Amino acid sequence: MGLGFAEILIVLLIVILLFGAKRLPGLARGIGKSVTSFKAGMREAPHSEDEAADQDSETQKKAS
Repeated sequence: MGLGFAEILIVLLIVILLFGAKRLPGLARGIGKSVTSFKAGMREAPHSEDEAADQDSETQKKAS
């Protein structure tokens, strides 16, 4: 389901019609910040799971 040039152009035109040309830079900035925070969260997630697993194993050892 690849998007070709024509499909991308149609989507961009619809976005411009919906939001207006003046709001597009702010919209793009917001999307960029969202992607950046999502990537940062994904980098932290595996570490958080590992730490949680370590804490669970330590808790189980103390309870024994």
